[in-house]
Formats: sequence, structure tokens, C-alpha cells
Amino acid sequence: MTCCHPQRAAADAHPLDPLTADEIDSARRVLQRSGKAGESTRFPLVLLDEPDRHTATAHRDGDPVTRRLRVTLLDSRTGAAAEAVVDVTAGLLLSHRELDPATEGQPPVTFEEYEVVDSVVKGDPGWRKAMAERGITDTGLAICAPLCAGSATDHGDGGRRLLRSLTWLRCDATDSPWAHPVGGLFADVDVIERRVVRLIDTGAVPVPAECGRYEAEFNGPPRTGLRPLEIRQPQGPSFEISGRQLSWQKWSFRIDFNAREGLVLHQITFRDGDRERSVLHRASLAEMAVAYGEAEASRNWVAFLDAGEYSLGRNANALKLGCDCLGEIRYLDAVLADDEGAAYTLPNAVCVHEEDVGLLWKHTDIFNDDAAHSRRARRLVVSYIATVGNYDYGFYWYFHQDGTIGFEAKSTGIVQTSAIRPGAGSPHGTEVAPGLLAPYHQHLFCVRLDAAVDGARNTVEEVDVVPVPTGPGNPNGNAFTVRGTVIADSAEGGRIADAAVGRRWRITNPGVRNRMGEPVAYTLVPQPGPVLLARPGSAARRRMAYGTRHLWVTRYRPDRHYPAGDYPNQHPGGAGLPEWTAAGEPLENTELTLWHTFGPTHLPRLEEWPVMPVDVSGFMLRPTGFFDRNPALDLPS
Repeated sequence: MTCCHPQRAAADAHPLDPLTADEIDSARRVLQRSGKAGESTRFPLVLLDEPDRHTATAHRDGDPVTRRLRVTLLDSRTGAAAEAVVDVTAGLLLSHRELDPATEGQPPVTFEEYEVVDSVVKGDPGWRKAMAERGITDTGLAICAPLCAGSATDHGDGGRRLLRSLTWLRCDATDSPWAHPVGGLFADVDVIERRVVRLIDTGAVPVPAECGRYEAEFNGPPRTGLRPLEIRQPQGPSFEISGRQLSWQKWSFRIDFNAREGLVLHQITFRDGDRERSVLHRASLAEMAVAYGEAEASRNWVAFLDAGEYSLGRNANALKLGCDCLGEIRYLDAVLADDEGAAYTLPNAVCVHEEDVGLLWKHTDIFNDDAAHSRRARRLVVSYIATVGNYDYGFYWYFHQDGTIGFEAKSTGIVQTSAIRPGAGSPHGTEVAPGLLAPYHQHLFCVRLDAAVDGARNTVEEVDVVPVPTGPGNPNGNAFTVRGTVIADSAEGGRIADAAVGRRWRITNPGVRNRMGEPVAYTLVPQPGPVLLARPGSAARRRMAYGTRHLWVTRYRPDRHYPAGDYPNQHPGGAGLPEWTAAGEPLENTELTLWHTFGPTHLPRLEEWPVMPVDVSGFMLRPTGFFDRNPALDLPS
């Protein structure tokens, strides 16, 4: 088990490279020189303004590279927000546009605002009075969490920049606050005016007293009998990384990392003989919603968009060998911007390694002295982990030797909690300790896939497995077949998975045929679960509309970044996919983006307290007539 420093191999500059510290600092200087950034300016997002796919695909080693950054600005004194595009190659401000937070939504939460919320709530006389009425006068160990407020239209707050705060307690500075929620109380904080503008108190509920310690010293003697398990690759790993270009077992792609989405993969190709065949132009986890199901007035608004509101990449972990990753690991750092627009490095943000995953293929020839042939399966893993409040999420891209791509989201950490009267129970959650409710909720991950199956001109077909009616063509009633439905227009782009018919979606290239004369294809194989359960007309439904379908197919557009829109924080709803799926855009034989929504509807178990084992969800992309035969036949025995 070894640890290597991030790859430093020299490589030509590429338009899809991650941001550098010099570029981030240069953008800040340009904005300051232009009078667009001052002492009170905060930088909630600093991102690469990615070139369109044609420009990126046309780039060749040695070509000149122009780098542009898309910067979101927030004035911490006035609340004014803007978006700027800076050419850091030429040192020029290309555009600057004021945002209207009332209609376009607020910039993401800054880390500075976490402390603002805690300080403002604890200093509010109304909150202190409500706490005293609950018998809590020592508030030094209270945690006033900075939670996104949802839709600003619910209370007519317009462009006011709000965070909403629930309260949890701790027994001491090392205790888990999630074990001690203060029920029936929340505060709306104007983080610009730095005051509580609304305090809701629906009545006291006893604060759960039992601690939720999960550290080993609080949970009895350690389990015995586990002997060392070593993963060794004496000759090193089988992949190569040059700059941010990775090559492994015929796969090749670029690794990027940004403040909002975290890990992004570009230009994913598979070498087939002497051809480099494209599969995806871009792949990322573009958004994730966590929508809770309590009806009680102090909790019925709890619903978050963790990427768009909190910035997943900025909440990424610095990974540790042997704990977060195991084996012959290669780490990659991430360069991000802090609240004031200064560059900093997050070490070990991305983990790259190989895993043995059992049998790939095998056959025992019973007609030839039981001669057996088999091959072990190995996969490449590219991953990162982010912590957003109580939850921790691991995101894993898998590349297999047979041309399959997989993705998994692993949810762990601590379930969010609320207080109820001990033993009272609730139809909206599980009582995991006396008086401690773990509410039912949904995790709705949305992956953006810019398709490039053997080129840019693709079509998506919905494929169901259906029985053939009994009759002359099926006299024994045993036959079944597949039914394909082409998704031809943007109005048809929102689709629901259906396990009863084995529904999947085939991404074809009508202009490229396999040896059987059929279009080459990759198939998206879902793991279907419930879509968003919030009712029509609800704030959650308006803001998280992407979660109402398992798949959306849209025309690729360079400005279509995220399924819930660019600024979902306090957005009134309807941005993103609802706008892009109006009728009128043809979807056949053209550049497409697939937005795939999946994830668990979480009904917490007692076994998930005080810290939960990972809950895994994901999907696969499988070659379907993309190759003319099994592409893993050339693996050595």
C-alpha cells in the first residue's frame, strides 16, 4: 500500500485543464482593476468558462489556448450580485452582468456566511427567549446550522439573501450535535443585514438526551479476528497520468475538478484496434437534491440542492490513504478559490486506483475434457468525497475492461434529525433513539452526460422488453421482444424508468454501423427508484423539477450547465430542464445531453444510527453493438 504525490508530468496546455492558482489570482486582479471587485466583494464561484465541444475537440497539442473564467460575485455589504467572464490569457474583462436575485436566484452560500448565521442567531433576543423557555440558558454549545431557505417567494422576500437555521445542541465540544435537535424552532437570517428577520416557534419538544457518539472508545471493545488484507502492485499501477490526461486499458480521458460539481471527466474514449472511439464528451454529477418529507411547520420546508446551493467541489475532502482509498493510489490535487477570490490548493482531492472485481468471463467446455477458460475483471476507479453538513458522499466513476462505464454515489455520515416526544413515533420518519426522529427523505442525484457515441451526432431510443401477444406469431405464448421508441423532440425528453419492462435508454449513432448493419450504441441501464415525491405546486417541486423524471434528453448547448439552473439558491423555480424541454427542438442525429436522475428514497433504520453504513445507488453505461465482439477477448490468462 503506497501513496504517491499528485502527478507533475509535463504536458501541453489544454483548454479543458483544471484552473491554476495563477489563473484564479489573475481573474481577481482583473476584476479589481476594472472596479468590479472591492474589499466587500466575495467570490462564491470561480469556474472555468469551458469552451464548446467543437473547440475542445478540435484542439491539438501545441495549439494556442485561450482561458476564460466565469466568476460569480457577491457584495457582502449590499447583497448585489453579478456574473463576470474574464480572459485570463489576455488579462481582460470580457463581460460583467448584474444578477437579479429575486428572479434569477442567489449565488451559492459562502463559507463566511456559516459563521454569520451562527453568530446572528445566537445573538437574537427572540431565539434566546425561545431557548430559555425550553430550559436552555447555556447556549455556548449550540449549533445554529446555516441551511438554505428554499424559495424566496414563499414569504415575499424578493431579492433578500437569506439562510435558515435550525438548532442542535452538544453535551460538550466533541459531542455529535445531530443527537440533540431543538424541536419546533427555526430562524430566517438576512446575512447581508446580519439580523434575524423571522423566528418561527411552533412549541417546545423535549430535546433528546441520549448521546450519539460513534467513535470507537464509546462503543465497546473492538472486533477481533480480522487479519491483514494487503493490496499490492509491486510494479505499480497499470494506468498512466500525464498532466490531467489518464490512460488505462484502452480507456483515455481528462480529469477535471471544479468548485461546483467537483469531479468532471472530459473526452472519454476507448481504443478499438487502431481507432480512438469517443463515448462521452463530458461527464459529471451536475446536481443533487435532498428533499425531506416531514409535514410539521418548523420542518416542512427542508429541501436542499447541495451542488447549486453549497458547491460540492468546495466541500470536498482531502483524502487519506488506507481510510478513504486503499491500494496503489495516485492522488490529484484541486485548485479552488476561497470566499475572497484567492487561490488555494485542496490536497488529495481526487483518488485514482485499480480494483479486482471478480470474474469477467468464463466458460468450461464440457465437450472438450472440461477445458476451462476465464479472465479476472479489473476496473479503474476515479473518485472523490464531499461532506455537506451531516452527510458525506463518495462519488465513484468506474471504467471496466469490457467497455462498460459505471457510476456510484455512496451516501454515509449522519442522518439529519428532529425531535419528537419519546415513543410518539411519526408517519414521516423513524425514531432511532428516544425522542430522536430520522425523517424520511430522498437523495436525487443528477448526472450530466454529454453524449459522443462514435461522434457528436447521436439519437436516444427508449427500449422496453415486452411480451408478444399469444396468436399465430406466438402460439405457445412464450415469446417476448423489445420495443424501441425514439425520443425525437424536446417535449418528449422527460422519461420515467420502469423496472416491469426492463426499461433502458440506448444512445445510438445512426451514421456509424457495426458489422451487423445496426447503429453503434451505448445503453444507459438505470437502477430505478421513486422520483421526487413532493406534490405539484410545492416549493420543492418547483425548484427540483429535474427530479420528477429519471431521464431528460436535451440538445447540447454550451450554456446549459446544471439541471436546476445556474443559481438555484432561493430561485422561485422552473429553471434548467423545465425551460429546455419545451416542444420544438429536434433530438435525432444531433448533439445531445442526457440528464440521469437516480438515488435512494431513504427510510432510515435503527442500524443507521449514530452513523450510517454507506447506501449505494448508481447506473451503468454498457456498449450495445458498439463493438463487433467481446472487447475483452485479448486479456491475458
